[in-house]
Amino acid sequence: MSFVVHEISLNKGLEDFLSVATEVYRKDPNWIPPQISELKRVLNPLKNPYFLDASLRIYVCYSDGRPVSRAISVMNHNYWTRWNRKSVFFGFFESINDIRASRVLFEKIETDSKACGVEYIEGPFNPNHYSELGILTDNFDAPPSFFETYNPSYYPSLLNDAGFFESNRFHTRINKDISTTLSKKYPNHENESGSSRITVRKFSILRFKRDLNILREINNDAFANNRFFLPLSIGEYRFSARYLFLVTSPSLILIAEHNGIPVGAAQFVINFNKLIRNFKGTIMPWHVPVLLWKRRNLKELIVFTTAVKQSYRKTRVFACMLKSAVEIFRKYSSISTTWISDESLGTNLDILLDMKPGKHFVIFSKQL
Repeated sequence: MSFVVHEISLNKGLEDFLSVATEVYRKDPNWIPPQISELKRVLNPLKNPYFLDASLRIYVCYSDGRPVSRAISVMNHNYWTRWNRKSVFFGFFESINDIRASRVLFEKIETDSKACGVEYIEGPFNPNHYSELGILTDNFDAPPSFFETYNPSYYPSLLNDAGFFESNRFHTRINKDISTTLSKKYPNHENESGSSRITVRKFSILRFKRDLNILREINNDAFANNRFFLPLSIGEYRFSARYLFLVTSPSLILIAEHNGIPVGAAQFVINFNKLIRNFKGTIMPWHVPVLLWKRRNLKELIVFTTAVKQSYRKTRVFACMLKSAVEIFRKYSSISTTWISDESLGTNLDILLDMKPGKHFVIFSKQL
């Protein structure tokens, strides 16, 4: 068998790009196909403002004319400047279980990247640091929750064979019986602020743009020192929030203010994957009312982000947000998180809610 890699575009070759995943997960009942329209939107440099400062290349590897592996590469010079590291990021990696298919794919990406002065290739990021990221390394017998990646168990071996090593590890946390924890730890339903100068309110749909920008500013400040992080522009944040209220609601987004100044935020989302797994990657407009109706019965909540501005880390802001969050959590049976760095033994929220490690993910890196 011979292998050859072609760089493709959204207009030519996208069907081959999509068909790789279809083949890989053909017999996997846990795979949830991505929404094709959203994938096209995210990978369209003319629509996605992230690519105003980043370049995108899309690759498909063929064996005797059949698509067998795929990946994208993204180069962002802002990252080079911020982190003093000349990296290119790969993402949306999929491959059949053949070391040659993935090896040849990455050889092409590495050759093209070195020609641009790149020193490291890292990933996966789908397609950037505020998207789904990492390779799943355990719990392959369960479908992914919202914002989780999913892959066959052989992917780490393919990447190791292609010369990659583990550079960062992440995990999720979960409490599958949150009601019991809350009844023991927080039996009082009263929501006392604890400070007359710190108030917690819900997201205002009537002032959508204002509150969305508040979330952006808080997160940019709170996560500024996180590995891989780059501050999001207003355009990027609005782009990523296009379907925000499919997966959450204003009542699930909290904003903490100190003397009227926003200083903290918490965003919770429904495990929307429970609803879309049977749509085979295509949700039509007429499906939305039904999805919103069914969403009311979902009892799995995900802590998407909790953020406190760095200058307020040692204040009561987090405690005040937690008291408001507890009243939200009482309505759900299960509470989980998105990814948390393995370097953090546990955040305040994880400890206070008795959340245990769930799934584990890895970022891979290779020096060129």
